[in-house]
Amino acid sequence: MELPLAGLVEDLRRYLVGQSVPDTLAMIADHFPGKASFSTSFGLEDQIITHFILENELPIRVFTLDTGRNFQETYSTWNKTLLRYNKPIEVFAPQRDSVEKLLQEKGPNSFYESIENRKECCHIRKVEPLQRALAGQKVWVTGIRAEQSANRQHMHPAEWDAGHQLIKVHPLFEWTWDQAWAFAQEHGIPVNPLHRQGFVSIGCAPCTRAIKPGEDFRAGRWWWEDQAAKECGLHATTPHQGFDPVVEQVPA
Repeated sequence: MELPLAGLVEDLRRYLVGQSVPDTLAMIADHFPGKASFSTSFGLEDQIITHFILENELPIRVFTLDTGRNFQETYSTWNKTLLRYNKPIEVFAPQRDSVEKLLQEKGPNSFYESIENRKECCHIRKVEPLQRALAGQKVWVTGIRAEQSANRQHMHPAEWDAGHQLIKVHPLFEWTWDQAWAFAQEHGIPVNPLHRQGFVSIGCAPCTRAIKPGEDFRAGRWWWEDQAAKECGLHATTPHQGFDPVVEQVPA
């Protein structure tokens, strides 16, 4: 059942038109005290929102999901962020029993073998920890921008998330990549060095690659999957035949 909270989404959308990021975050902190959280994966957009929250000491909880498969560059950015702002970032990790069971039954790289296996790994390492992180919250702040993919262009700066029963707010929704990059440089915000190597959307190390000129922002995620299947997630890709995209060159 959608609670009255869902009815606030349209009001929020109207309010957010023309609002600055600091004003948006301040409004969220003021209207949802103790019930607003921001999830960071230490990419460019997330670093900017983290800057606004921590620099202004806003009472918005900042957390991250440590999947156990992150890039070392991501961990370095995480550490630099702690040193830069001297504020805590809450951590949610996968359930140990679930990870151990997955590794014992299917090995460390089962996600390359089928979409079902990839989604299973994502559920264990990301979805379930996120559910715990958002439990009891009313607002989930994200770093989503409309420019990131065609699908995201049809989203709104404020949305109702029926799955988590809360409002999602995207303060940087209208920002461009160039605008975000310039802001980070101007304010000395720690930036993941992978961005300079062509990585735009940064997830787990085995599942992320740099993108090529002209490719979609999300093209570097799960790139070995058939694109149509990746959108719907209903059918498995061709069974894994021994090729490992992480350590072997991806065929042209």
